[in-house]
Amino acid sequence: MSENVELGTIKTDVPARLDRLPWARFHWMVVVGLGSVWILDGLEVTMVGNVAARMTEEGSGIDMTAGQIGTAGALYVLGACVGAIVFGQLTDRFGRRKLFLITLVLYLVATVATAFSFSAWYFFLVRFLTGAGIGGEYAAVNSAIDELIPAPVRGRIDLIINGSYWLGAAGGAATTLFFLNTDILPKMIGWRLAFAVGMLLAIFVFVVRKNVPESPRWLFIHGRNDEAERIVGEIEDGIETETSQTLPPPKKTITVRQRKTISFVEIMKVAFTIYPKRAILCLVLFVGQAFLYNGITFNLGTIFNGFYGVAAATVPIFIILWSLSNFAGPVILGRFFDTIGRKPMISFSYLGSAVVAVVLALVFNADVGGEWLFLVILVVCFFLASSGASAAYLTVSEIFPMETRALAIAFFYAVGTAAGGIAGPLLFGGMIESGDRSQVAWAFCIGAAVMALGGVAELLFGVKAEGADLEDIARPLTAEDAEGAESAAESGSERTERSDRAGSAAAAESSAGPEAGSRRERLRPGPGSAGVYAPWPSVSSRDVPPEVSANEVNGIIDFVRDMEPVGEVELYRAIGARRWGPGRFRAAVREAVRQGAVHRNRRGRLEYRGDRS
Repeated sequence: MSENVELGTIKTDVPARLDRLPWARFHWMVVVGLGSVWILDGLEVTMVGNVAARMTEEGSGIDMTAGQIGTAGALYVLGACVGAIVFGQLTDRFGRRKLFLITLVLYLVATVATAFSFSAWYFFLVRFLTGAGIGGEYAAVNSAIDELIPAPVRGRIDLIINGSYWLGAAGGAATTLFFLNTDILPKMIGWRLAFAVGMLLAIFVFVVRKNVPESPRWLFIHGRNDEAERIVGEIEDGIETETSQTLPPPKKTITVRQRKTISFVEIMKVAFTIYPKRAILCLVLFVGQAFLYNGITFNLGTIFNGFYGVAAATVPIFIILWSLSNFAGPVILGRFFDTIGRKPMISFSYLGSAVVAVVLALVFNADVGGEWLFLVILVVCFFLASSGASAAYLTVSEIFPMETRALAIAFFYAVGTAAGGIAGPLLFGGMIESGDRSQVAWAFCIGAAVMALGGVAELLFGVKAEGADLEDIARPLTAEDAEGAESAAESGSERTERSDRAGSAAAAESSAGPEAGSRRERLRPGPGSAGVYAPWPSVSSRDVPPEVSANEVNGIIDFVRDMEPVGEVELYRAIGARRWGPGRFRAAVREAVRQGAVHRNRRGRLEYRGDRS
């Protein structure tokens, strides 16, 4: 990492502060603003399946075959893979927020362009660009979600968010019931308007998403600690106001060496040398779910239409029922991923869906029970598979270091999905076009086999991540560097450290001269950061929590009073707080803010709130 720009070493409690938060309106905003990408993806992927039969009919305004529909699906997935890699690297470099806005705009433009398709090559192009926008969303959004959602509920929330893909699928199918009705709209118009539905949803998502802040975890790694503190402080203030309760102090701190960039090569080296088993696990999980899901999803409409004789306008009804079962899986089973655990639940969902997929292949090949029996077995299969597929994204976003999170999601999504998500639609599309039931049944069996491999990989290499802090599951790369440097710098005796700590606190307390004590004596506690401050007495050891001392709090108050607005990093260095001990500086700052003498301005810098005269 020597080639990277080093900005400084800091000790922060931001991760612990985020993970201790109770569920609140802020978290719902994150879920709606960021999790909606999955609804958009579900809408786009299943939209092709919903209108595929119509696009192959005469008079549709575009001359496409079932094989070309499969090719378009493969190109959409290829675009998602390319978008994930390109935008994933930019996400880790420039921040989550910038990229999840840019990628949404790309999706918006491309999906509108799809409605104007006039030939197969143009349809291929716009589907590739739409996929690129969605793939970029995966990297930026999944990393931001996991970094903002509290650890105790991260698993179930992540699964439900990923499962919301199927709400988009069901919504897309429902809208096509209207748009494919030739009594209302002509053949060549209805399917085009169906694609425009994504545009309306994307505009709504963009409005909500503008209020979602940058990930504080990303900010303090990249040298913007003041901004990270400000954002977390605003979140905490909002939750305390909403709940009318004071949040407990965080129990952990982490020391990191701030950096601007970490190279792609280094990230891959981390994945395959430090965490090789985790890397294999993620690849196998992604290949399995991508093959089965993309292969069936892009071609389900042609299966019902071509093999069961379901009318094109009726196909969406079957897809709605199937989609709702997919959403029900993560909603019903999601909580068990946080209680029973990741490893048993992921392996169960992968292996269980593989077994049911084999049954599905046998029933389909024998042509028994008609389309409704086929649908029932399909529903059971994907009720299990949807939880496993959602858990694949959860797994890769949890088990690699923070600095690599977005690009790790992008890499494993791209490689795994390229292997399974492109091969699946091509294989299913070609076999469906053959009209041979036995060939399609073999495709189901191949999908079952790759899903089973995912379940076995989870049994062998799965990581116990339920309820754990992200920084405990995989230590940040910069934290390991910083702690190693700090250990070398602080190899003196414990007695020297205690002496330096006491000296730093005493120096901070006396830095404002004899008038400081008299000014503090004229102050009394105010109502907190949201109230009006009045004179209060000097902070004593009875007024502060046990993890800090009155001298440390008073030293901060005096320094901030006699300075212009000061950033926490500058204050930390100026008063020698490095020697105070883990977490004491942050705790002292919070106590000074709570007492009312200090507050954070809009830029996150500390200002004095008392009377300077």
